[in-house]
Amino acid sequence: MSRLLLVRHGNTRKNSAERFWGHTDVALSTDGVKQAEQLRHRLESEKIDFAYASDLCRASLTAEIIAGPHRLEVVICTELHEINFGKVEGLNFKEISQQYPALAADWSTRDLNFRFPEGESIGDLNRRVSQFLNRLEKHAPEDTLLIVAHSGVLRLLVCQLLEIAPQHWRQIRTDLASLTIVETYPQGAILNLLNDTSHLK
Repeated sequence: MSRLLLVRHGNTRKNSAERFWGHTDVALSTDGVKQAEQLRHRLESEKIDFAYASDLCRASLTAEIIAGPHRLEVVICTELHEINFGKVEGLNFKEISQQYPALAADWSTRDLNFRFPEGESIGDLNRRVSQFLNRLEKHAPEDTLLIVAHSGVLRLLVCQLLEIAPQHWRQIRTDLASLTIVETYPQGAILNLLNDTSHLK
């Protein structure tokens, strides 16, 4: 495969730092657009050959802003869609604890069958993310790919690339507008950078 620039989208109008927005298509906030522009500035001197993004606008717009100087068309990938939080979409953890105490108690489980009410399970998301890896196999070793997605997606993608059991996905952190770099080789992948936000001034 190739060199992968993994980016989490910027902040949203409904504050993605505190609320669980999964399938809800919330837009970037003014601050989120600024974060994407800071990422664009950081990566404008990088060689980027292809750009992929989730179909949710907070990710696709982040990708378009970063890809602008490279004159790349962003390829939209439904596999990179964030997990469906079901009935807890848009809630913060305190609200979830009050309304769904049993769910909150099980939140930190490593069980891939853990499912959000009327939403997806972690295993569902992991299988969807694995489908995205099929797209990467067609790329040349010298290609650099920009991939803009969501926290859960990126953490599971890192696990799959590094051949780490997906049960460990919660032990990887990806902040808003963060950059993670993975280099892939036939023998395996190397994590070069994780959750870097030094470009955010």
